Amino acid sequence: MQIVSTLNFMPDRSRPRLTTTAIGAVDLQGAGGNWATVGRRSRGGRRVCRQREKRKGKSVGLRIGTLNVGTMTGKGRELADMMERRKVDILCVQETRWKGSKARSIGAGFKLFYYGVDSKRNGVGVVLKEEFVRNVLEVKRVSDRVMSLKLEIEGVMLNVVSGYAPQVGCELEEKERFWSELDEVMESIPTGERVVIGADFNGHVGEGNRGDEEVMGKFGVKERNLEGQMVVDFAKRMDMAMVNTYQKREEHRVTYKSGGRRTQVDYILCRRGNLKEISDCKVVVGESVARQYRMVVCRMTLMVCKTKRSKIEKKTKWWKLKKEECCEEFRQKLRQALGGQVVLPDDWETTAEVIRVTGRKVLGVSSGRRKEDKETWWWNEEVQDSVQRKRLAKMKWDMDRTEENRQEYKELQRRVKREVSKAKQKAYDELYTRLDTREGEKDLYRLARQRDRDGKDVQQVRVIKDRDGRVLTSEESVQRRWKEYFEELMNEENEREKRVEGVNSVEQKVDKIRKDEVRKALKRMKSGKAVGPDNISVEVWKCLGEAAVEFLTSLFNRVLESEKMPEEWRRNLEKAYDRVPREELWYCMRRSGVAEKYVRVVQDMYERSRTVVRCAVGQTEEFKVEVGLHQGSALSPFLFAIVMDQLSEEVRQESPWTVMFADDIVICSESREQVEESLERFALERRGMKVSRSKTEYMCVNEREGSGTVRLQGEEVKKVQEFKYLGSTVQSNGESGKEVKK
Repeated sequence: MQIVSTLNFMPDRSRPRLTTTAIGAVDLQGAGGNWATVGRRSRGGRRVCRQREKRKGKSVGLRIGTLNVGTMTGKGRELADMMERRKVDILCVQETRWKGSKARSIGAGFKLFYYGVDSKRNGVGVVLKEEFVRNVLEVKRVSDRVMSLKLEIEGVMLNVVSGYAPQVGCELEEKERFWSELDEVMESIPTGERVVIGADFNGHVGEGNRGDEEVMGKFGVKERNLEGQMVVDFAKRMDMAMVNTYQKREEHRVTYKSGGRRTQVDYILCRRGNLKEISDCKVVVGESVARQYRMVVCRMTLMVCKTKRSKIEKKTKWWKLKKEECCEEFRQKLRQALGGQVVLPDDWETTAEVIRVTGRKVLGVSSGRRKEDKETWWWNEEVQDSVQRKRLAKMKWDMDRTEENRQEYKELQRRVKREVSKAKQKAYDELYTRLDTREGEKDLYRLARQRDRDGKDVQQVRVIKDRDGRVLTSEESVQRRWKEYFEELMNEENEREKRVEGVNSVEQKVDKIRKDEVRKALKRMKSGKAVGPDNISVEVWKCLGEAAVEFLTSLFNRVLESEKMPEEWRRNLEKAYDRVPREELWYCMRRSGVAEKYVRVVQDMYERSRTVVRCAVGQTEEFKVEVGLHQGSALSPFLFAIVMDQLSEEVRQESPWTVMFADDIVICSESREQVEESLERFALERRGMKVSRSKTEYMCVNEREGSGTVRLQGEEVKKVQEFKYLGSTVQSNGESGKEVKK
């Protein structure tokens, strides 16, 4: 019987994780409002309007709506076009009839978050304008009739709920389940946060509001039915108001028209305490996205605190150096900036600054915004023209319901479907044709990455919690918290035994770096990689050719001779990986026979090293890093391998009894006792580096007895029947069937 145990190195699992989901309440008072179209009251025949209170800060206006789309199939881009024209920021949609639980771009910068379990019925979703997509903190998909989004808008928490109630003829049990789910969603939202519900409740609350004045106006449509009473009861339970029952004009209240029926089944609700923030709520007429339903839209004004937005990071377009004409222009401008000289200046600071300035002038900088949406590149002028004609035909039919107008509208509907299908096919044919070219392959990969990114609910975590669990929303406080957390994380060593034995240093002559070594290194470096803290890409050095080789060779030899790095190189934008104590690093390098001059150069590189945290709201201030290796440095993997080689020396045997790859180690022995003995002699934790208990597991090969366990320093190690190592599946019965099948 052989026992195999795998160890997985863990940088630091004992520390608590930083909570990055914002669920706590933010108690921010609402804006004062004018009851222009919502909640006007009268006394003795005279209207009394509340005066707008003067408040500090600024206001953010949102256009929020709801619409039963009938189906989202083939309507995504048309819906985005309608929202863009009508200036709608947030739209709740019902009866999407899309199966799945994800998000996707629908064009013009709009993104749909949806949920459905059947492609033939139900389904709900929320569409957001591009500027609010990054404000999403949480998405709750309760069922194919209820879902909610939590947004953070300049310090204000806004919850948007989309609902689709069962129709009149559905079973009572199904209706009760819907209201129970909606109740649970509302109860999970803290009282200090804003809530807007956009829903097709399939019920009539009716005209008049006697006894229900606190939750609705008196301008409903026709008589109340049982389903409408459920809506009123819900509003009373949750202390909410139906904001589209305060509109006087009937044409601005009717949300459903079919044949001779004109009813109101779609509603927008908000908390009664925030009713003063709502205005101008009405039905939008003249749109043809949905056949029978009309969109209800209101304006919500949020009072927010004035905050200083972080500047959009603009990057030099170094990728243009792939073109020979741009490369030649860059070389000429750089030569002019150096006074006609071909040779670069000796010092790094001067050369780096001249290169950066010249790059910005010649190549330009990015805008910092997202690239144009490629998901709906088929939305051409022909399609837009057909959609416009269909919309006009729908308006004509709404005003004059003759058979001739109806047939014209139906014909234009069919034409739009044909135009969309043709445009999509043409766009994809062009893409397939371009696949044989390098640019076409890049387009395909870019499209795949975009679809993957769009499918994620939360793209960036913009708010976090402090040590006490309070939600931080301002950019300054969020950056401060990230800096605080990582500064503590990167400057605290694990407990370890101090070494008392010394080690002899190796004093030997070190050869100078040769030009051919630098030339080969530059040739091996890949283009298109992200720039480092110096904001100079690899393409620059390749473009400059021999001038770059001369400069870099001279610079590296000066560093080697003086044992001093340029100050700019001490700034590291990446995180430090693995909590490797620096004293252990110097010891292991000397014990491995590394020349003392190289040890001193590495020590200088890590001396006064600094870093920043780049988060969704910008970059933090710099802070020192005194523990761990620099991730992103080409030297770090080699240094880590030296440390692992020395610290595993006591237990390491020849393959296959010991197999090592980076931080993954496999120990094989004939018995459990031998495995435990090897684990106890393992030196990692004694030297300040931790072994992950959750990822360490053992397996018995051809086991004959089922008793006994393996322990790592008193803790029982998990037993498995198979495990993967470097991508290969190893089975306890000695077979290889799963690996062959894979």
